[in-house]
Amino acid sequence: MQSLFIEHSDLQAIIVVSLISFVGILLGKVRFFGISLGTAFIFFVGIIAGHFGLSIDHSMLVYIESFGLALFVFALGLQVGPGFFSSLRSDGIRLVTPAIMVLIIGTVMAIGMSYLLNISIADMSGILCGATTNTPALGAAQQTLVQMGQDASGAALSCALTYPLGVIGVILAIIFLRKLFVKPSDLSGPDTEHKKNVYIASFRATNPGIFGKSVQEAAEQSHLHFVISRIWRNGHVSIPTSDKLIEKDDIVLVITTPRDVKSLKMIFGEQENKDWNNKDIDWNEVDARLISQRILVTRPEINGKRLSTLHLRNTYGINISRVYRSGVQLLATPDLRLQVGDRLTVVGEEEAIHRVEKILGNAVKSLDEPNLATVFIGLTVGLIFGSIPLTIPGMVSSVKLGLAGGPILIGILIGTFGPRLHIITYTTQSANLMMRAMGLSIYLACLGLDSGKDLLSTIMRPEGLLWLGSGFILTFVPVVIVSWMALRWFRLDFGTVSGLACGSMANPMALNYANDTIEGDNPSVSYATVYPICMFLRVIIIQIVLMIFI
Repeated sequence: MQSLFIEHSDLQAIIVVSLISFVGILLGKVRFFGISLGTAFIFFVGIIAGHFGLSIDHSMLVYIESFGLALFVFALGLQVGPGFFSSLRSDGIRLVTPAIMVLIIGTVMAIGMSYLLNISIADMSGILCGATTNTPALGAAQQTLVQMGQDASGAALSCALTYPLGVIGVILAIIFLRKLFVKPSDLSGPDTEHKKNVYIASFRATNPGIFGKSVQEAAEQSHLHFVISRIWRNGHVSIPTSDKLIEKDDIVLVITTPRDVKSLKMIFGEQENKDWNNKDIDWNEVDARLISQRILVTRPEINGKRLSTLHLRNTYGINISRVYRSGVQLLATPDLRLQVGDRLTVVGEEEAIHRVEKILGNAVKSLDEPNLATVFIGLTVGLIFGSIPLTIPGMVSSVKLGLAGGPILIGILIGTFGPRLHIITYTTQSANLMMRAMGLSIYLACLGLDSGKDLLSTIMRPEGLLWLGSGFILTFVPVVIVSWMALRWFRLDFGTVSGLACGSMANPMALNYANDTIEGDNPSVSYATVYPICMFLRVIIIQIVLMIFI
């Protein structure tokens, strides 16, 4: 038993890391005052184990910690990649802008407090990572410090001290805002953000300029993005092909976005009063001849192809109204590139849908096996890219993206552009979560184990309390300031602002609290929008700060 748990060996290292992860995961499910630290509890179990003298071989610890971090950030990049660049467009920019303001204000405050309170910038980097509950940024900071010949242990210790208050601080900021600044009008309904992404409206064709125009001509003559799903004529409904002509008094069902509805009135005519966005609508009952079915894209040959090149509408008389990708609804416009794993809402006659099903695949079992080739080549390219020194004008030393920055950047790029190169990047949500959870667990276990031996002595020193106070300020103040601005200047609802605050601080635990206390899915939607860009920027910015100010 002593050789298994105490004496350094490969087997002992695996057992110790596994046990720390197991205990941390169990304790992470326990709620304290309604708050759970989740996977982050592994970090603290590792710290306790390290404090009481448990250790593993140093080279094994470095290897496991490095591999866990690289696997976690690459899987994270692969998941957020499809929505990363789209978050910088249209409505997403209204969310990303204040989220980046949280990041900038916190970073500037950290630099200023470092000089004001005489805290080294290396220790302050750990405080900032703990205050923002951002373990990938901590990994990047440690890598940078090691590359510069600096001691990286202080960053891990300061992060361990400030991490719990980082979780609680965002929750307290949400409570503080709700008590003092939130008006009843700031609390939106549960479907507001859902309707903001995709909106369904019906119009009666009363504009003479549209009479005799084909569906394709109506789409080409407008800069708006919309899809005509159905046309009612003389009481009969049909799926329009691209050459279908629009006649006077046709009822046209259009999939679009809310901001384009007024413009579409000018194209088609008057808007019908019927609410087509009600979740209780049974689309299969709209017309008995037509059915609506979701089809999963599983054939590799379809990966990366534009929807228009498949000619499904004209060939089979069906219509694809929406595409679901990574939990986000997309308009099925002709220029949309399909990816393996997309779920398409297809409307048409049953026989035609069965034919389309064969073309797209819909073989769910074929997606149960993740494409490991993409994972391994992505890790390889990411680590190579992270090792390339990048020269920034005005800086003496070059910057490396390192173990954290390189894989997450390559993961985002592969997740975004892989389908255009016909690279299968799809992994099931459970497979991606498994990779991320496994990588993060062993990284946190090793990080805590390495930090634990010095933690108690640090807490007992005067700077321990100083670190705690500094971390709480870096959590609470930027969130409150920017959230108030988002409510009043950006005119965002409170649910969206809460998710924005949680996403900008990479705080899923606070998001759970927001989801439990705020009606609707607005917090989750805004969190998913800002999380990728903020996670990536924090990993990069923490390295630049260390390179400049050390």
